[in-house]
Amino acid sequence: MKNKQRFYTVIIALVMFGSLAGTLQAQEWSGKQKEVWSNISTYWDLFAKGDADGMLSYFHADYNGWDVNDPLPSGKASTEKGLKHFLAGNQIVLHRIQPVAINVQGNFAIVHYYYNMTIKNAEGKESSSGGRWTDILRKEGDKWMLIGDHGGRSRN
Repeated sequence: MKNKQRFYTVIIALVMFGSLAGTLQAQEWSGKQKEVWSNISTYWDLFAKGDADGMLSYFHADYNGWDVNDPLPSGKASTEKGLKHFLAGNQIVLHRIQPVAINVQGNFAIVHYYYNMTIKNAEGKESSSGGRWTDILRKEGDKWMLIGDHGGRSRN
């Protein structure tokens, strides 16, 4: 009897989890949220094309970000060096970003999303990387500028 209850509990939990995932993907975004997400999509596309300068044009001069694998946050200058070094020896073959939450408050936005990418190194070997990320943006004119971020790879 207890095994039957556990079985049904697991099935119900899986159905509820599946429903939640569908709800997250089907979420309707406001015009402001879509505008913010469009900017994030643009700088990810620039990254995937290997256009470091184009991507960095979306970074605010006061940018400060923190990858969970780094011991300290980094500013725009050190992020630029790391980004250019990475793109010099690697190519983004595929990438996907999926928004989870977009909170727009005036000229600031906080966006939580999942990312996944396939990377090809200089030797032609491919690897995958994915995880969770949070971007903090400030609107300057017509452009949402990345002023801070945090996140990193999911543990396997």
